[in-house]
Amino acid sequence: MPSSPTMQAASLVSPATQGMEQSPPAPIPRVKLGTQGLEVSKLGFGCMGLTGAYNSPLDDDSGVAVIAHAFRRGVTFFDTSDVYGPHTNEVLLGKALKQMPREQVQVATKFGIRRGADGVSFVCGLPEYVRASCEASLRRLGVDYIDLYYQHRIDTTIPIEDTIGELKKLVEEGKVKYIGLSEASPDTIRRAHAVHPITAVQMEWSLWARDIEPEIVPLCRVLGIGIVPYSPIARGFFGGRGVTEQLSADSNLHGHPRFSAENLEKNKHLYLKMEELAKKHQCSPAQLALAWVLHQGDDVAPIPGTTKIKNLDANIDSLKVKLTDDDLKEISSQIREEDVAGGRQYPSFAHANWKYADTPTK
Repeated sequence: MPSSPTMQAASLVSPATQGMEQSPPAPIPRVKLGTQGLEVSKLGFGCMGLTGAYNSPLDDDSGVAVIAHAFRRGVTFFDTSDVYGPHTNEVLLGKALKQMPREQVQVATKFGIRRGADGVSFVCGLPEYVRASCEASLRRLGVDYIDLYYQHRIDTTIPIEDTIGELKKLVEEGKVKYIGLSEASPDTIRRAHAVHPITAVQMEWSLWARDIEPEIVPLCRVLGIGIVPYSPIARGFFGGRGVTEQLSADSNLHGHPRFSAENLEKNKHLYLKMEELAKKHQCSPAQLALAWVLHQGDDVAPIPGTTKIKNLDANIDSLKVKLTDDDLKEISSQIREEDVAGGRQYPSFAHANWKYADTPTK
């Protein structure tokens, strides 16, 4: 009988994991993403920040140590992309995967954002690009298959049927197990799902990013598609980023509308409200923000990221925060997106969010 992720993780012998085998793991519930069979830890881990985004990148040993600690605590769902780094994030996750039982880890990565020679990013969904991207990700990750392969952003010049058609072939060849979409419109989700079942959509969802609730969430539940919220702690805002701690000099959040000096000053009142609510629930503001997302349904698996073990432990402990329906209503009424200053997307990607993600008809 196969051993559990915890038992396997205890046997890891790299420098990044030595000395951790004595601590008993905290159980993390399992959830099914969609109706296609993919089961993941209720709390995943977003790897993006390990190779530089909101803070300076970690060295490889430190990055592997964070991933290994997450696995030891019961996290088995790890999210990356070929554009993070760029590419180095997949390589880092691949190094960590070598120390884990592959069959007990769910690896999610993405394709679709290309960077030109001039550094400008654009979106591509051409079938030949889909295949080339998958092959490259498999090599960087050092794996034979990808558990969940997302189109990172939707190419609005290519019929979604063409992109999903190639992904379907990759599933049939065993290189991909499940297909996902990120920042896809309702029409694109429906049309994609008609070509091959979509297992999960990855969307920004937090107390200050709730625009998916009227349309996207109900649609996913009708179609049997799981939801993977990215930035569930509002890019660290509810952890105090930009409020109780300064943004690091190399943080890309300096270019985010909600973290601009003027808007950040306006948004501080939301953090102070979260502080008061968190006191009531005897947790931190970040834990309460994450707990709110975790309580949005049994088909929801958020993927917060961090570069610090202490923050990782705190995120996992947010699973202990229990909220009633009345609690959720109170929190939602106190922290409202309409009270947030600034748009939720970076200006360079504002055109690529789900509201503008319809594709040409086939």
